[in-house]
Amino acid sequence: MTATWDATYWNAASWAAPARAVIISSACTALLAVMPLAPAFGQDRSGTISGKAEAFAVSVPVRDLVPEQREPAGAVHRRRNPLAGHPDMGRRGLSPQTTPLDPLVRREDVLSSHTPGLSLHFNGTRNPRGCGGCTPPDPIGAVGPSHYVQMVNATKIAIYDKTGVLLKAPFNLGSLWPSGNCRRSDGDPGVRYDAMADRWVLSQLSIPNFDSPPWFMCFAVSQTADPLGAYYVFTFNMPDFPDYPKVGVWPNGYYLGTNETNYSAYAFDRTKMLAGDPNASFVRYTGQTNFLMPADMDGTRLPKGGGLFYTFKDDSFHGGIDRLELFRLTPDFVAHTLNFRTIASIPIAPFTYTPCGWFNLDCVPQKGTAQKVDAIGEWPMQRLVYRKFATHEVLVGNFTVGGGRASPGAAIRWFELRNTGRGWGLYQEGTQDLGDGQNRFMGSIAMDKRGNIALGYSVSSDTLFPSIRYATRRAHDPLGTLSPEKTLRAGLGSQTGSDRWGDYSSMAVDPTTDCQFWYTNEFYSADSATGWKTAVGAFTVLGCH
Repeated sequence: MTATWDATYWNAASWAAPARAVIISSACTALLAVMPLAPAFGQDRSGTISGKAEAFAVSVPVRDLVPEQREPAGAVHRRRNPLAGHPDMGRRGLSPQTTPLDPLVRREDVLSSHTPGLSLHFNGTRNPRGCGGCTPPDPIGAVGPSHYVQMVNATKIAIYDKTGVLLKAPFNLGSLWPSGNCRRSDGDPGVRYDAMADRWVLSQLSIPNFDSPPWFMCFAVSQTADPLGAYYVFTFNMPDFPDYPKVGVWPNGYYLGTNETNYSAYAFDRTKMLAGDPNASFVRYTGQTNFLMPADMDGTRLPKGGGLFYTFKDDSFHGGIDRLELFRLTPDFVAHTLNFRTIASIPIAPFTYTPCGWFNLDCVPQKGTAQKVDAIGEWPMQRLVYRKFATHEVLVGNFTVGGGRASPGAAIRWFELRNTGRGWGLYQEGTQDLGDGQNRFMGSIAMDKRGNIALGYSVSSDTLFPSIRYATRRAHDPLGTLSPEKTLRAGLGSQTGSDRWGDYSSMAVDPTTDCQFWYTNEFYSADSATGWKTAVGAFTVLGCH
């Protein structure tokens, strides 16, 4: 069945009441006076929305922040369903059906190379005491020349050196704002290391009222390469509830994909944000039919043109053939306009869209409990990694599908796209499922400077506590294959109080060597309602140096 609906551009009447909220933190220590700016939206005839920062300030240095004395109370909230109330909703595959075996599932013992062991591992941030309802943890991390920065929901940030020594204990990201809505630390954290500028980019939501505007995106951009220093902090009033925001670093902007009334893509003025210019602005396109994941650049060779986004689409849900769609957003921050266009529609091997059906969060079983957890098969998983080589450009990404050899059969479809100068096309794809009765989901992928790939993910079933694993492939391995997986952290318990798992994990590459992969995800050391912990591990594929 082909499912279609019209693109609806923002106006006051088109705001939808969101079904998902995020965690609210306690009040924070006051810092500096904030600079209020006039909130405003512009809209051109194409439906493009533009806006400027509502407020700007400079934080005190992170190293000088006083630890918080109170923790957020927290609450469990469901992911915001973008099609809630849509007239076609009842015909959109809401329950699991008999699923065919994914055509790319294969045995791992055909491979000759080996996934490397860990060179470093340590425990990251855990669920704060007193925040019993803070799920999911949304673990994300980025690595720079001298630091690893990790964030979790509600929104906590911790800073480590690259041996795993904690340099700054977890603190509320909102404490970087001296006042205003972004002090709330509401969640959906993001962290990127901008290697082009040698700076850190932190982000989160602020949602004072979940079912009505105003809604905010909060960005903190470090003044220097030191994440323990001061930050330029921006508050952007958003035209719709920017649920599930994902950030990509690009030379001409910080790009953002969001789950809104219609899936949307944003470009923020990177140049002004790096300079601490209060007039930093954004432009927005909306109207796609699946989540738009922005490309995030690794390596030293710079791309040209506007930022790239991708999504995947399924024949039975979205219509057409199973495919990847690639887009380019080119912003004009002077005229407050943009050009958003499809640059490739790439057929891929057939896949089953969502292992348990559209927005069925009670999906993946865990050992020792009837509580199941969300696989998030509806949307692309972060990151979409861009890398430029001497002879070609590369994009690598992943998403969760059905059709694995487990119950319900969650597996990870991963892919590599290439552009040799004649446009983007599929170079290779695979489905990570080992036929061992385990579900694999919540993936994150990256590529090093030699073209080696690493994929990290969660693994769970009714015989296995949720665990953290990873697998790699060397650039010369047979196409579509990954080496035998390794365990980063074996789970010793299950999550008994919520079906929210993830909502994401994070694979990054050390910019110093451009070889070492760093991965973070969640686990439990004992059965608990919401007592999650996180782990961080680093490893290098043999031959990359």
